[in-house]
Amino acid sequence: MGETSMRATGWARSFPVSGGVRAGRRWARVHLDALGWTVHAPDTADDVLLTVSELITNAHLHAHSDAQLVLLWDRRCLHVSVHDASTELPQLRSPDPVRPNGRGLAIVDTLADSWRAHPQGGGKTITACFHAPGRPGPAPAPLTDGTADRAPG
Repeated sequence: MGETSMRATGWARSFPVSGGVRAGRRWARVHLDALGWTVHAPDTADDVLLTVSELITNAHLHAHSDAQLVLLWDRRCLHVSVHDASTELPQLRSPDPVRPNGRGLAIVDTLADSWRAHPQGGGKTITACFHAPGRPGPAPAPLTDGTADRAPG
């Protein structure tokens, strides 16, 4: 038989509305440590952790639900996905300088190499992609399935 290799590594956990943001960030950091990103790409690791915070916060504030966080590392991209109970897809908008909130998705848009939102299982999932440290990834293919997406550039 031929040699097999693992093509992806992933972790998943649910975070409740009470205390979920801090716990989600800590949990994600453990996995970033295991991948070596906090040592070899600390700026990217910080971007991932801020994205985790923003996406979990958005799930709690806008969907009023727990947040299911999934980290999937496929050797090309770390996919950071948060699922919540709302079916309403988020809209990227310019932050209002007068309002203290409304910047979460704009932050994700700035930090991630790409992101997308799509309906899933009675709610929605937002996935942000962070390319492997030191290696740019290919531009994502155009979407034709009605999902929201943001690609680099």
